[in-house]
Amino acid sequence: MDSEIAVDCSPLLKIYKSGRIERLMGEATVPPSSEPQNGVVSKDVVYSADNNLSVRIYLPEKAAAESDSKLPLLVYFHGGGFIIETAFSPTYHAFLTTAVSASNCVAVSVDYRRAPEHPISVPFDDSWTALKWVFTHITGSGQEDWLNKHADFSKVFLSGDSAGANIVHHMAMRAAKEKLTPDLNDTGISGIILLHPYFWSKTPIDEKDTKDETLRMKIEAFWMMASPNSKDGTDDPLLNVVQSESVDLSGLGCGKVLVMVAEKDALVRQGWGYAAKLEKSGWKGEVEVVESEGEDHVFHLLKPDCDNAIEVMHKFSGFIKGGN
Repeated sequence: MDSEIAVDCSPLLKIYKSGRIERLMGEATVPPSSEPQNGVVSKDVVYSADNNLSVRIYLPEKAAAESDSKLPLLVYFHGGGFIIETAFSPTYHAFLTTAVSASNCVAVSVDYRRAPEHPISVPFDDSWTALKWVFTHITGSGQEDWLNKHADFSKVFLSGDSAGANIVHHMAMRAAKEKLTPDLNDTGISGIILLHPYFWSKTPIDEKDTKDETLRMKIEAFWMMASPNSKDGTDDPLLNVVQSESVDLSGLGCGKVLVMVAEKDALVRQGWGYAAKLEKSGWKGEVEVVESEGEDHVFHLLKPDCDNAIEVMHKFSGFIKGGN
């Protein structure tokens, strides 16, 4: 029967024996707005008609009134364990309007198909399709006027939180191996910002990592919902970026990286480990880690007005504006 529960991951989601997915959070949406919010206007644009997928584009109101103003370009990938949330949720709409206002940039917030209906690697594939679509505007002749007129493709930044940060890492790696567009001489990506990145492994990464087996099993179970065909479980190189010997970070396709972590987040040591591995890899760029004391996973989305969240936004916008 459709009411019989196979997997109960409350308060996030339930999976029924019929295969039906009931998401318990992250399903609310808000429309884009031509009326400025935080001095920012927004619109939705389809990037994959075949899969009915869109991006939400954000632009400072002042730039919209100026035909020749070029701004840094931020491409953002939402979190939610590859399973919950969308680019159109109140949480991400509020975050992006604030980020665009603070950073004085144009932003593209990517929606992708979610697991478990669309298991890994679908979210990565959709994200790459979206990124390639963004770069069709590099010559000023793409589908979307806001990107043609206002995006400075010499200043492109990728960012995401949690699973979205994981996606960002893999997009930067892929951009170093495959050209986003023939018009590029390099990867096209100036820098990446990883907010509380979702990397994990079967065994603790260091002596400070959580040893709580119940917690570790929950994180593993969530990954296996997203990637049921992963023969290595949480040691899959897509997730175990830090400890896996098969993952070489030396070819990361950008010049600078900002990793933001939270002290009480179960993922905190992975973020520090990523930066350490990057520094040892032979990669030629610059990496910085910022830790928010006393905070937990994605607190800046849940408590955007707290002092630590305001500091996160200050670092975030500074990175994009070039002050870092």
